Amino acid sequence: MKVTKTAIDGAYLIDLDVYGDKRGFFLESYQQKRYAEHRLDAKFVQDNRSFSLKGVLRGLHYQIKHPIGHLIYVTHGSVFDVGVDLRVNSPSFGKHIAFTLTAEKNQQLLLPAGVAHGYCTLAQENEILYKCTEYYYPDDEAGVIWNDPDIGIEWPISHLVINERDAAFPTLKSIVPSRLPQI
Repeated sequence: MKVTKTAIDGAYLIDLDVYGDKRGFFLESYQQKRYAEHRLDAKFVQDNRSFSLKGVLRGLHYQIKHPIGHLIYVTHGSVFDVGVDLRVNSPSFGKHIAFTLTAEKNQQLLLPAGVAHGYCTLAQENEILYKCTEYYYPDDEAGVIWNDPDIGIEWPISHLVINERDAAFPTLKSIVPSRLPQI
C-alpha cells in the first residue's frame, strides 16, 4: 500500500496492493492494522454505496455538528472526486484537491472530517463505496455550491446532471462560520 499526502492536511491518496493473475485479482479494500501502520487511524462507523450514471454531480456536501471523514473507493467506472477544506483554522481553508479515481487504478481518497466531498461521474455507469467516520444526520447536512468561483474547481464535464438541492448551495464566502463544520 502506498500512501501519498495531498495539499490538504489529513487528506491522502492511497494506492492499494493488488494481487492478480489470469483468473482475476484480489485486494484488501480496508484493513485497520495496515492503515494504522501508516498513521491513518480513522474510526469508521458507516459504509455507503452510491451508483450514478455518466455526468452526475453530487456535492459538495458536509455536516455541521457531526463532521464526517471519508475513505472513498471506486469499484466500477470512473469519478472526478473533490475535497474542499472547510476547517476554519486550517492553513488550507477554502482550498480543494481533486483526483480521478477509477476501478482500474485501485486508489482510495481519504478525506478528514471537516472537508466537504463531491464528485462527478465520468463513465457510463459508476459505483462508489465510502467509509464514514460519523453517522449521516440529514438535518445536519449542508453544502457549498459546486461551481464556487473562489474555490475554482475545474470539473471535467460541461453538461452535468445535478439535483435542485445541490444546485442551490451557497458560495463558501457567504456561509457564516457557525454553519461550517464544527471541528
